[in-house]
Amino acid sequence: MKASLRFLAWLFWTIVASLISLFLLILLARLFFFFFPSMTVYNVVLWINRNIGFPEAYYLTGVPILMLFSLYFYRRSIRRHEKKYLELLIEEVHKIEAGSVRKIPVENVGQLGQLATDINRMVDRLVTSIEDERRAEQTKNELITNVSHDLRTPLTSITGYLGLIEEDRYRDEVELRYYVSMAYEESLRLKQLLQDLFEYTRMQNKEMKLQFTRINLVEMLHQMAAHFGWQLQENGMECRLYLQGPLYVQADGDKLRRVYENLITNAIRYGHDGKYLDIRGWQEGDEIVTEVVNYGDPIPTADLPHLFDRFYRVEKSRASHTGGSGIGLAIAKHIVDLHHGAISADSNEYRTAFTVRLHRDSAKNSSGFTP
Repeated sequence: MKASLRFLAWLFWTIVASLISLFLLILLARLFFFFFPSMTVYNVVLWINRNIGFPEAYYLTGVPILMLFSLYFYRRSIRRHEKKYLELLIEEVHKIEAGSVRKIPVENVGQLGQLATDINRMVDRLVTSIEDERRAEQTKNELITNVSHDLRTPLTSITGYLGLIEEDRYRDEVELRYYVSMAYEESLRLKQLLQDLFEYTRMQNKEMKLQFTRINLVEMLHQMAAHFGWQLQENGMECRLYLQGPLYVQADGDKLRRVYENLITNAIRYGHDGKYLDIRGWQEGDEIVTEVVNYGDPIPTADLPHLFDRFYRVEKSRASHTGGSGIGLAIAKHIVDLHHGAISADSNEYRTAFTVRLHRDSAKNSSGFTP
């Protein structure tokens, strides 16, 4: 629309200026004949007719005038447009300086248009930076809120039980040992929470470095099942392993163990009613797929997409004594992502399964077997 108006203005002033110029030429001609009466109009017309011709005379007079004024008003229109656009750029830059993040309309005005494009890119980066800063601030506030809540719960329990012991408010040694045992369990929970927070802080600061080695997941998962044997026994559960052949991956053993420790701990904590904990593993194309399955209460469908968000916990687990820190699965996902793998969860009324997919290590082992 603006371009059409500029074209019409240019055309209008070109025609007007050309007509005025022709009128001035006629006026000058009359003044010439007035001051030189010996030079008659008849003589001039006769000379033009013999040497130029009347149509050609009009062309030679009118066309250069028209082109001259066309070029002049075109350049004038461009200069005015550039001036207005430059004023707009200056005004928008001042608004950006004042805190506005509105983009500048880009127009085809030579280098000014490119400048507007560059300013818009700067605005995009500024908006992204502001959003990142806001998210970081929100994350910090969430961290403070959740840490305060999670630290207060075990500390309150520990101080409560120790207070009962300090005031000799127990009936016999059995009750005393019960109070000590509960305080010890809460201290272990507090220790695990602090370890999770430390791990999460390292993850956020990108301090988590991986040392890749060739690992057979079958051996690792057998060792971990044995390691959790006493916890499984205490919760009345049985671990069943379904692992198909050697499953080799290139991974950081300590970090990967942290992933499966978290998945197995969650399976014991929330799936002990199902009696069984199944660990499955198999090769699927170029991937090694493992599952940690429990048969306890299902996870609500609405909660599944958020399980790996930091500090997210299914509400019923947050209120219960067995509630975790809410960052274990976020740490597990981050570790799997660093291994360029994928982790997901699926739950129905029969079972809850956490699936980890890692790239298969195709290098031959010492016996020449390629998994």
